[in-house]
Amino acid sequence: MRIGIDLGGTKIEGIALDPRGNELGRRRVDTPRGDYGETLEAIYRLVHSLEHELGQPGTVGVGMPGVISPASGLVKNANSTWLIGRPFGEDLSARLRRDVRLENDANCFALSEAHDGAGAGARVVFGVIVGTGTGGGIAVNGAVLTGANAIAGEWGHNPLPWPEGSESPGPVCYCSRRGCIETFLSGPGLSRDFREDTGLAEDPPTIAGMAAAGDTRAEACLQRYEHRMARALASVVNVLDPDVIVLGGGISNLSRLYRNVPALWGPFVFSDSVATRLIPALHGDTSGVRGAAWLWPAGNQ
Repeated sequence: MRIGIDLGGTKIEGIALDPRGNELGRRRVDTPRGDYGETLEAIYRLVHSLEHELGQPGTVGVGMPGVISPASGLVKNANSTWLIGRPFGEDLSARLRRDVRLENDANCFALSEAHDGAGAGARVVFGVIVGTGTGGGIAVNGAVLTGANAIAGEWGHNPLPWPEGSESPGPVCYCSRRGCIETFLSGPGLSRDFREDTGLAEDPPTIAGMAAAGDTRAEACLQRYEHRMARALASVVNVLDPDVIVLGGGISNLSRLYRNVPALWGPFVFSDSVATRLIPALHGDTSGVRGAAWLWPAGNQ
């Protein structure tokens, strides 16, 4: 069997799949934020409990924030900052006493949706996670495209394209730069924009509910968000030209995005028409952890 682990900022989820992708078991625990050693132990316990419950060993794939640097072998670019600069892959393999495959969580999301999700059958899939952060991953012919620097798909830390008015220089990002796409399109970015306009501190589902109920300020906030997403994704289409863009994360639950964003991105795409489809993830919140399990091909079962 395959075991996938999704290491998130607030929770760690484990899933076990049979060779056909059927779910055999699943467990979830809180992430021990700020504690590197306890993070390793939490993953070890998840894997051990799944194997004990199901009575068989499994391969282990891990979706993680950030990536393992090809240059140093250490974690880089992680918003779970206690992982940065650590030999996470080596330490986890040693604790589990087996080889472990690790990928950026957005890459795992893209792999899952390309393998047997919303992007199944598409040659090039761009997977987008818009939630606490804003990540991206690329799958080509059903395989993750990692890139020479292990940063393929990291669209969230490019500047918001074609900035308008107060969008430049933009908010400060945790990466220390200003105006990153993540600062506008993440859940906190949407809430910040609404707060700056109205003085009200609301989460994205509440803002969406207010807009649906006719609140003009909430509606204006969502329209700004959709225009920003359209511009940001248009820049991806111009570079990658994917068949499908799949949205995941909490913001992906806003059904209006799939209608409004493609209606807005045309003027920013360097083409006379746009065939790229924008669609929601088929596997929802489980897509990332399923993709981690799929990091091991069938021949390794």
